[in-house]
Order: sequence, then structure tokens, then C-alpha cells
Amino acid sequence: MAEGAFAPGHLGGLTQHVPFEMVDAVLAETRTTQARVRALPARVVVYLLLAGCLFTDHGYGQVWHRLVAGLRGLTVAAPTAAALTHARRRLGPAPLKALFDLLRGPGPTSATGWVRWRGLLVTAIDGTTLSVPDTTANLDEFTKRASGNSGSYPHLRLLAVVCCGTRTVIDAVFGPSSVGETSYAPTLLRRALRAGMIVLADRGMATNDIITAITSTGAELLIRCKTNRKLPVLQRLHDGSYLSMWHGTTVRVITAEITIATTHGKRTGSYRLITTLLDPHTHPAFDLVTLYHQRWEIETTYLAIKHTILGGHVLRARTPNGITQEVYALLTTYQILRHAMTDATDTQPGTDPDRASFTIALNAARDQLIQATNIITGTVIDLVGHIGQLVLANLLPPRRLRLSPRAVKRATSKYPPHGPKINRTTYKATININILDTPP
Repeated sequence: MAEGAFAPGHLGGLTQHVPFEMVDAVLAETRTTQARVRALPARVVVYLLLAGCLFTDHGYGQVWHRLVAGLRGLTVAAPTAAALTHARRRLGPAPLKALFDLLRGPGPTSATGWVRWRGLLVTAIDGTTLSVPDTTANLDEFTKRASGNSGSYPHLRLLAVVCCGTRTVIDAVFGPSSVGETSYAPTLLRRALRAGMIVLADRGMATNDIITAITSTGAELLIRCKTNRKLPVLQRLHDGSYLSMWHGTTVRVITAEITIATTHGKRTGSYRLITTLLDPHTHPAFDLVTLYHQRWEIETTYLAIKHTILGGHVLRARTPNGITQEVYALLTTYQILRHAMTDATDTQPGTDPDRASFTIALNAARDQLIQATNIITGTVIDLVGHIGQLVLANLLPPRRLRLSPRAVKRATSKYPPHGPKINRTTYKATININILDTPP
């Protein structure tokens, strides 16, 4: 444990994933280390921001009380709310961005499953929105939904590339929601992808700029596209797919009819996928359609961030600079929780990371922070720790088939979401995939 004014700077059992040396390094890199050590050193403020993402329904004053609750016998500062606000503003967003850049990525894992498919790291790209406080400063940067509802919050758009097997964030961008996902995507993809990856995306991403951005990195793609798009048949393949051309890029087109039968009935839909994996012998059409189902994992990522961590609440910061700082802290906290979960499941060979409960890990991390236990300052690292032990003791059963997007309501809303009610009860489902030959 650190001494003196630095003692409140910790993250409980997660400190081993963001050790003091790492935080000090990003502070030095971004030139934000304090000139003189006072009550709130820069390192402590970084940990305060990360701890704030474990307790998103608390003000920073209450978060501070949790940071120091386990430091019995030590003399610690008792900063006012105004002092905490000034410290966060003084720090700025740069150290949090640098910290996220260090921790982002698929993360090392020995897991099989859908982490890699035929040697390719399976990733997905998609976007979501987060609500920000309705302040004058935020309204200069972020816009409200075009619904005419004066009571709605401004929103920022978050776009991420996620490793499907571990649900870790490989990279992310965010900004005003007035800019669309397809505008943010090319820059993000060029930064996040490399050869040896395959990226899954929904039909909104089937644009020339995005496909060019993906292929320029050497990564492969598997994207759903609209059925009314004209893609000429250049060569028919034995598995029902065919080769075509997408603005100078040779692609393979797969059309499939998918029927899902449950105890509540049967539903059939058509999917049209394009991919840069052109050989039907090494990458059969049926297997690619099955692989595409992993795109849902990025929605599980957003569920964990927006519902489990944020609880549907609005972000705290009242200025755009503060919002940037807070979002990078949120992404960093999410990432280190995922690393802790993957480290734990890796100790049991054959355990799929998606069986680890994010809620269990989050609650365990909260308890560890309040107790200020398992703060690692030496070189011996316990890959499991108390958080991992709880995760392993409460593994989820193998996941059932995912059929529809999750509906996440804001915690403060008393109104139901639009659309039909989704039955959350457990049921058995069977899926039938029929690859369709394209008519001449």
C-alpha cells in the first residue's frame, strides 16, 4: 500500500491490473504529474476516477469515502466536493486516455471457443449512445435526439471494436451523436485491425469507405448487407455462395435462410453476407453463417457498460472535457474487469470466458475497494485473487441461443420501452440454416 497522501490511490483487488507504476508512467508521459505533493496527488485522482466507475450511482465525495474506508489507522485527507472537482479538472482527460491505450486490446488468453476461428481473431464493430448531463457546456458539443422532447438528455456516440471471445475492447472512439457510426468507423477500423483478424458487422456498416478501411489493414470481413443491393455473379461456388465485386474488392456473397423454432413458435428470416474469405473449401458458407452469430457479443459488451456498470444512469461530468475524461475512465474500468475475469477462467482449461459473470466481478471489485484489500505493490501477481475466485465459484451455464437484442431501460424511466415485450424466461431453441443458391 502506498504511504502518506498517496494511500487513497488504489483500486482494491484490481490494483494489480493498474499498478502504481503504470499510473505514474502515464502521468509522466502526459506531463500531468503534480509539481508538489498535496492532499490530492495526480495518481490518487486517477484512481478516484476509476473507482467512480465502480460506484456510478454515487457522487465523488461518497466514492472518496469508499476509497479510504479500509485505510484504518492512517491519516488521510478529507477533501471537499469542490476540491475533488478542481482536482479532476486539473488532471484533464489525457492520462485516462493514455491508460486506456495501454490496456485496450484483446488481451492474452488461452481460451478457445470463439476467441479465434480457424486461426482468425474474431472481432465485431458496432455503436451505441450514452446520455450526458443537460448543461449549457455539454449542449455546445452534444446534441439531443431529434424527437422534439425538451426533457431528453444530450447524447454522445460510442463506437467500439470488441474481441468476441473475451468481450474486451480492442479500441473505441466517441464524440457527438450528430456524427453517424459510418463516419467514425473508418478511422477506428484502421487503428484497431490488423492481419489475422476477422471483423463482423451489421448491414449499416456495409459501405465503400468501411470495407476499404478493413481491407487496407489486411484483416478479413464478414458483413451483412442489404438484400436489394446489386452484386453481380462472377463465379458460382459449390456451397451455394458466389464471387462478386464490391467497388474494386473481390468478395464472396452468401445468402442464407435461417429458421428459429422455440416453444413460442417459429420464425424465418433471410441473411445476405459478404466476406473476403473466398475459398469455400477452407471457409464453407454454412460455417460463416454460424460464425456471424458471434456479432451479438458486442451488444453484451454494451449491456455490461450501460446497464451493469452505469445502471442506465446519465454520465456525471458537466463539461465536454469532463465527459471525455469520464468515458475513458469507464472504458478502462470495464477493460480491467474483463482482464480479471479472463485471467480467472484461464486457470481452468476449457472454460469459455463468456461463462464468467460480469455482475459477480463488478460487485467483488466494489467490496475489495471498500476494504482496501489485495492491493499489490510487489512483483508477485495472483492471476485469480478474490475477484477471480468468486467468478470461478459462480460460473454461468453455457449460454443459450441469442435470438433478439437486449432491451435496456434507463433506471429512472417509469415507461416501458417501445416495441413488443420480450419474454426473458428460459426456453429451448433450435436453429436451421439453409444456404440458398442465388437465382441467375
